[in-house]
Amino acid sequence: MTLPGSLPELVHRIESGDRLPAHPWLSVLPAAGTPVVLAFPGHAVVATGLDPEWVRGQLLPDADLSAPLNPPFLSACEQQLGRRVNNLDGLYLASPLAGPPAESLRLREVTDSAHPRVRRARRTRPELRIWHTDEGVLIVGRGLAGRWEAAVEVPPHARARGLGRGLARAARQLVPAGRPVWAQIAPGNAASVRAFLAAGYRPVGAEALFTGPAVGGSAGPAGRL
Repeated sequence: MTLPGSLPELVHRIESGDRLPAHPWLSVLPAAGTPVVLAFPGHAVVATGLDPEWVRGQLLPDADLSAPLNPPFLSACEQQLGRRVNNLDGLYLASPLAGPPAESLRLREVTDSAHPRVRRARRTRPELRIWHTDEGVLIVGRGLAGRWEAAVEVPPHARARGLGRGLARAARQLVPAGRPVWAQIAPGNAASVRAFLAAGYRPVGAEALFTGPAVGGSAGPAGRL
């Protein structure tokens, strides 16, 4: 097993079911847009645009596979980048499905939406497509390194009816070019995790994207953690 050489290669390998090497356990890659730290079984990836020697100096001496997504390292990266981590998300992946979505969903594709989830998605995902239902919204767009990502939103009064699961499954049928589809879900959002698992997505890793506004203080050289 070889180390990935770029984020697009990494995405392709994960989508293809490849397992990354456990030795060496760390890849430091060029950023491809938004800085990110990712973790997969036995392997971590730092693609932030920061000096690779600085990154390795923070992580390699302790050889702690959990360190890249732990607060001390992420905080040090925030100070170096002048940006903050938006969230720590679990990564879920599903293969495409043939056929149209269930008619019972009553999906309506729209070109614009005032939904807060859509407004957030427009800031980070190009090639966005949006579908409304009577009670929810489904968003599919390009994300990190060109991967296709899905997000769903179901209001509280419409939950526990299988709608979230149905929308997550529909994303597998609507993603363009028959590509696999990813989902980023906060670990504490148990309802969403259950819905995507029930729709056939599988957990593949975790990530922290540095999408937030600049943190206080100046970015500069940081010492060891």
